[in-house]
Amino acid sequence: MLRQYRVVFGPAKTYFHNSLNRFYVVDSGMLEAFAPPSSESLQKIQESQSATVDTPKSGSTKNESSLSVLFGTSQLNDTPISNTSGDGINWSDSFHGLGICSFSNESSNILCQPISNEDVEITPDGLLYLPEIKYRRILNKAFGPGGWGLAPRSETLINKSKFGGGTLTREYALIVQGRLVSIARGEQDFFSEKGIPTATEGCKSNALMRCCKDLGVASELWDPRFIRSFKKSTCEEVFVEHITTKKKKKIWKRRDGLIEYPFKK
Repeated sequence: MLRQYRVVFGPAKTYFHNSLNRFYVVDSGMLEAFAPPSSESLQKIQESQSATVDTPKSGSTKNESSLSVLFGTSQLNDTPISNTSGDGINWSDSFHGLGICSFSNESSNILCQPISNEDVEITPDGLLYLPEIKYRRILNKAFGPGGWGLAPRSETLINKSKFGGGTLTREYALIVQGRLVSIARGEQDFFSEKGIPTATEGCKSNALMRCCKDLGVASELWDPRFIRSFKKSTCEEVFVEHITTKKKKKIWKRRDGLIEYPFKK
């Protein structure tokens, strides 16, 4: 069980204590692990008349707080705003319309149509992917611009690396024609704090790609037979040299593609 204490003496900080007897402190919006306080200090915190227990406003916020403490991550304090007026739907925790009916034949044909080999790209380590803008084009063609959207269902979690940078994640819901059709958590790496705004956009696009998988968009990219056939007919492995480190390695590329920075042949 996670308990939260707010201390009024000294610098304003919030202490967390869980069943694993690990302690964390939130200071200036960042979450950091620290050594357990002395039993005397902890007793003062627990017995302080000013100590309060803060309850998250929504289920998703509560889950994100637990996740951030469990994995030692920080948050951007961008919890989705709950609808307190009673009008509309709170997409941060609603499953409204999920699986209620299928889309029209016209929309379904657009979503499930085979992708063109010209649209498929390959990463240097051999993973096939479709550029995120092409997922958006398919959705716009199937439902029209404005007929779909992504709604955040959680805060943004940041797992920082000791070498600088880190990984950013956030959960999104794909809403189509006023009903929820899929939920996925996006992720994106970043290499400095200046890259966090760009990483949030990459995280959103990654969640969109994962949500589209439930609609059958570009389903070939998860088909082992298609992957083997495409790599054999359209791609090749080449030896390259890293421009900075001078290390040589083997990478994948399309036969009609170029070797791009930071590699050279």
